[in-house]
Amino acid sequence: MDIDLYDPSLYVNRELSWLEFNRRCLAEAEDKNVPLLERVKFLAIAYGNMDEFFMIRVPGLIQTVGSSEYKVMGPDMFGTTDEAMLEIDASVNDLIDGYERCWATLRTELAAEGIKISDIGDLTVDQMGWVREYYRERVHPLLTPLALDISHPFPFISNNSLNIAVKIKKNDENIYARVKVPVGILPRFVSIPTPQGKEFVQLEDIIKSNIGELFTGLEVNGAYIFRVTRNADVKVTIDEACDLMSAVETSLDYRDIGFSVRMVTEENMPYEMESTFGKNLKLKEQQIHKVSTGGMLLTDLWQIASLDIPKLKEKPFTSYTPPELEDVCIFDAIRKKDWILFHPYESYETVVRFISEAADDANVQSIKICLYRIGKDRSIVNALTRAREKGKNVSVLMELRAKFDETNNIYLARELEKIGVHVVYGPLDLKVHSKLLQVVRLEKDKLVRYTHMSSGNYNVSTAKQYGDISYLTVNPELGEDVGELFNALTGVFSPKNYKHLLVAPTTLKSSLIRKIQREADVQKEGGKGYIAMKANGLVDSDIIAELYKASMAGVKVDLNIRGLCCLRPGVKGISEKIRVISVVDRFLEHSRIYYFGNGGNPEMYLGSTDMMPRNLMARVEVLFPVLDEEMLTLIKGQILDIHLKDNVKAKEMLPDGSYVSVKKEGKELRSQKWFIKNRGVWHG
Repeated sequence: MDIDLYDPSLYVNRELSWLEFNRRCLAEAEDKNVPLLERVKFLAIAYGNMDEFFMIRVPGLIQTVGSSEYKVMGPDMFGTTDEAMLEIDASVNDLIDGYERCWATLRTELAAEGIKISDIGDLTVDQMGWVREYYRERVHPLLTPLALDISHPFPFISNNSLNIAVKIKKNDENIYARVKVPVGILPRFVSIPTPQGKEFVQLEDIIKSNIGELFTGLEVNGAYIFRVTRNADVKVTIDEACDLMSAVETSLDYRDIGFSVRMVTEENMPYEMESTFGKNLKLKEQQIHKVSTGGMLLTDLWQIASLDIPKLKEKPFTSYTPPELEDVCIFDAIRKKDWILFHPYESYETVVRFISEAADDANVQSIKICLYRIGKDRSIVNALTRAREKGKNVSVLMELRAKFDETNNIYLARELEKIGVHVVYGPLDLKVHSKLLQVVRLEKDKLVRYTHMSSGNYNVSTAKQYGDISYLTVNPELGEDVGELFNALTGVFSPKNYKHLLVAPTTLKSSLIRKIQREADVQKEGGKGYIAMKANGLVDSDIIAELYKASMAGVKVDLNIRGLCCLRPGVKGISEKIRVISVVDRFLEHSRIYYFGNGGNPEMYLGSTDMMPRNLMARVEVLFPVLDEEMLTLIKGQILDIHLKDNVKAKEMLPDGSYVSVKKEGKELRSQKWFIKNRGVWHG
């Protein structure tokens, strides 16, 4: 019987799948087995994720509300946008309630550990005196009250800023005013004197308790916290009159002034005030969310999570460095064998040292690198700068459109250009998300390519927090492929077949589909088809349809998808052979591994891409093969299989798109803890 494998009922809507991922982050904040300050961190992450959801995903839906047309086929299919928004609103409201409950619990547990987040009314007389003095000396001069009346137009409310709406009585008439809370200039959680432990009050509470100081001679009848989230999904428009950098800079001017998407208000804000603000912000009632005073702007909980109290955090560990890579010339070590490095369990310092040694090595002729997110640690930028100062040819493919990192990337691009680094920005219509580095070295009158490829950015800071796989090789064929790709990115990008690399948007998607189909053929011919994939997202409907076909042919499919997954596992007759799990733990799962049994001659690919339309068709992404048979076996057994066997942190996806804890069968295995304990075993 013919089955339409693109039927919308076979897909989880991508927005609801995203919200389910955020629910798994919230679950970490609620898990009492997780150290307390780590739970605070996860709540900050979950709240920040929700902000990003409204800044990036919801604006596109709002712009089509009222349309009777269906969205495109596959994961975006959801009937009308109105129907989608109803389900999204229900899920969002449930998560917001969860944030508030979680924060109330965490406040109680923090207090039990001597970390009090106090309400103004609970302070002692001496503490209140200190607060009043702090307000007068540090806060009051920074405040600018803005009235809302006929002579004062409704003020612009910047994206995600914290604000106080004030109700004032003047000449028997109620008027409103807005005061912006100077979070960023001052800490959100203000440390106050206390006889023991640590005690904080929130900055907005300090302002509210002194609000009369801003409206001398007037009657203040209420002060209420609120914030506004705006559309931040800026589009870069390029015309003949500007270059890419100018276009990105121009687009950034609109990020903080995009149209309003939602307003979050203190739950006791009067309806007439809420209505007035909502009307001026052009928001509908369902776009206004009410929360308790403690449930506002929880992203600032990073301040509390960063407190230096080791007993309330995960136990630190020392990243492993293989002995063969210590105190030796990095080029000698790579010539002897290829290296896989699994971060953060293995030190990222090896990668930094590779670039640093290349900068100082007199035999190195050139360095080429793709930079997407660099972070604040300048170790790699400093090495590139030093290489250029020593006369080496340094080329940087800088992706200016890395979301929320555009400003930093523009600054670094200009800085590098000033010292003579050849900075290029890649194809105008494609983001370059590939993680590639190549060093060309002169050895015995011959140029040798040393290549580094990875799933992670060249970001020293996140390398300590993200689970990523690096690959160092001197393989000439891989080196030639990467060299040719760099030439295409700095020259004219066009379709090209590489010996080993799978490159999006030209060959990667079609190659993955053929490999999935091959497993189905193996199964049909009496073999044992097997597919295992670890990625951040699975959204592409063509890939999902092929996985359904493979399952229907009897192929066993194991998927470890951290975030969005629009495939429905366990659907009778369709996906009964497919298992989907997700792991949210101490480190952000970020590595990508694609494994195919291939009838006993297995293939494995690593790299930067997820199975999402944007990765497969709108970015330059790279998957590279593990050519060494022994290395492939070790990665499969000591990394991929361990991820798939996690029965402590893993959540298994059900056909309806929800997740439940994996059943504990046999010995407990928490994959990230196992990697810490056994770091380096993947080297054999």
